This record gives sequence, structure tokens and C-alpha cells, in this order.
Amino acid sequence: MATAPSSSKPQKISIRAEEWDRRLHEVQITKHDLNRLIMDYLVVEGYKAAAEEFSQEANLSPDVDLDSIESRMNIRDALHRGDIEDAIARVNDLNPEILDTNPALYFHLQQQRLIEYIREGRIAEALQFAQAELAPRGEESPEFLSELEKTMALLAFDVMPSAPPGISELLSHAQRMKTAGEVNAAILESLGQPKDVKLDGLLKLLEWGEKELSDRAEYPRLHL
Repeated sequence: MATAPSSSKPQKISIRAEEWDRRLHEVQITKHDLNRLIMDYLVVEGYKAAAEEFSQEANLSPDVDLDSIESRMNIRDALHRGDIEDAIARVNDLNPEILDTNPALYFHLQQQRLIEYIREGRIAEALQFAQAELAPRGEESPEFLSELEKTMALLAFDVMPSAPPGISELLSHAQRMKTAGEVNAAILESLGQPKDVKLDGLLKLLEWGEKELSDRAEYPRLHL
């Protein structure tokens, strides 16, 4: 009688701490590469003063005009405080093609403007604005129409806590930050710069690598 094949998982190998440390130290990372990662973080996240100082200390030229950082941060600050008109004007001053070539971004800015009208209780203006500016775009795109309907549902509730989470979150500061992040990414892309911090990508890659390795070996793990 044939024996059924074993379904047990392969035994994991074990890597001692000393061996693991030795292997880690064999990986060569230059100071220049580390400085590039730091500069990338400062530029993408908008720390202009720190980027200027680090540029001098590390003798490293950034890949972008540092004055553009201040423009991006002014736009971000306007969005964080809910001044959407000012943010749109500043984006157009920086590069009018950003909104002309990105209808989804422009819609989300106008959606945020509608949210601010509702937040301030300017209901008549909100209805007029939605009908004139957002409804035509909603007719062109099912995605935009769904987002518009979700936003207009805010009018059915007197206070934020009474609304379902998926709707009430539109009035949160996190929604402003989400819109600001989308605008920041579009500006960076227009400047030919990566829209995401490289260090974040490396950390995600490290987490993925640890997960893959943990299926095959026992080893000293990093706790990030």
C-alpha cells in the first residue's frame, strides 16, 4: 500500500545572531546614498530650511529648486485650514497645467471646497456650487458622481456624529490632509520628482523581505 506524501512544511533553518550581524555588516551602503535618502525625505515632506542646511553640510545639491518647496507648503497650509480658493490660485500660479491636465485632482479640490461650504453652514452656496461646478463633472464620470452624492449626503445630517462614518469622515481634518497629499504629489510629478518618499518604499520592501524570510528561517528580526 502506497504511503501518502507528507504535508508537513519544510523545516526552517536557523541563523544565529552573530552570523546575522556579520551578513548585515557585509552590505555596503555609502554615505552618499544615505545623504540622498535624507535629502529626498526633506524635499518631499517640505522641510525647506532643513534641506538648505543639510545641502550645505553634506555638500549635496538637491534635484529640485528648493524655492518650490515653500510654494508647495503654502499650498498645503491653505488646504489644511480649508482655504481651497487660495490653494487653487497658488497651484495655478505655480503651474496652471497641473489642474488643466488632471481632472480628478481638480474635482477633488472642488469637492473639498463644497465640503468647506457645508462645514461652515453655507448651505445655499453649497447647493449652488454643487449644481454649477460639480454636477456637470459628475455626469461625465460615474466615479465623480458617486463622490458628489456622498458629499451631498452631509446635508442630511445636522451634526457630524450623527452621520455614518463613511460620510462624517469627509468633515475630518484627515480629509483635508488627504486632498493636500494628492495636490503635493501632483506638484512633485510636474517637477519631475518622485511623489513618494524613497525611505518609505525601502521600509515597505524591508517588511516584505522579513516576511518572506520568516517563512524559511529563524533569525533576529528588526522591530520597526
